Amino acid sequence: MDGHAGSGKSTFTRLLAERLGGPPVLCLDDIADHDRLFDWTDRLSRRVLEPLARGETAVYSAYDWASRRFGPPRELPPAPVVLIEGVGAGRRALRPLLAASLWMDLSASQAWARGRARDGDAQREFWDRWEPAEREHFAEDPSRPFADLLVRPGREGYRLLDGPGARPRSWSDRHRG
Repeated sequence: MDGHAGSGKSTFTRLLAERLGGPPVLCLDDIADHDRLFDWTDRLSRRVLEPLARGETAVYSAYDWASRRFGPPRELPPAPVVLIEGVGAGRRALRPLLAASLWMDLSASQAWARGRARDGDAQREFWDRWEPAEREHFAEDPSRPFADLLVRPGREGYRLLDGPGARPRSWSDRHRG
């Protein structure tokens, strides 16, 4: 689940996990840190994706954004479905490993306004640094054009649409009653 910071990815992913019966969820906010806002692919691969691919429990330390340090180790068990949510989840390096890529379809300005309102004045400096970094990230490695599904938040729930990168479905999938 990718999209702009503040777009509602975490909320949607939590609801999706509930609907799917509780698969493990990895929040990329736990992998990134203040010094490496987008330079975390290697850490994610080594500590999480590779162990899960071998059917092993992944062990990683989650970043605490308030104390600006990594906390105690956490475990993420292997499962048939593992949900990953966060800005950059659909990046080029990860796409081959994903069964599907979803994009929270809210504009950057709307999402950032929501994020700033949620985080308040205490995080103003962070957001002032974050917005240009996110803009640069998506300019260099866009995710939305490759999304299988677009998730549009509404007043009551979400609307799912085929994304620009939707994989072609078989004839039988398109013609089921």
